[in-house]
Amino acid sequence: MDAEIAKLYTTTLCLVPLCFVAVSLAWIFTTAINAMARNPSVVNDIKGASILYFAFTEAIGLFALVVSLLILFTA
Repeated sequence: MDAEIAKLYTTTLCLVPLCFVAVSLAWIFTTAINAMARNPSVVNDIKGASILYFAFTEAIGLFALVVSLLILFTA
């Protein structure tokens, strides 16, 4: 196998977690909106927690993107 093709395959495999990040973000905000609709008195608590979970989940996606770019351009 050519080195360039192997590099592209590994880059593609490193980007697979981005699909799971997208699904997770949709699930986080769907659940938060549902919880806010059911109990409006805890809206501020739910907003803070959902923003924190969003940041952690997005960080996983950014780490996957950085690793794939490192593999693509340095290996």
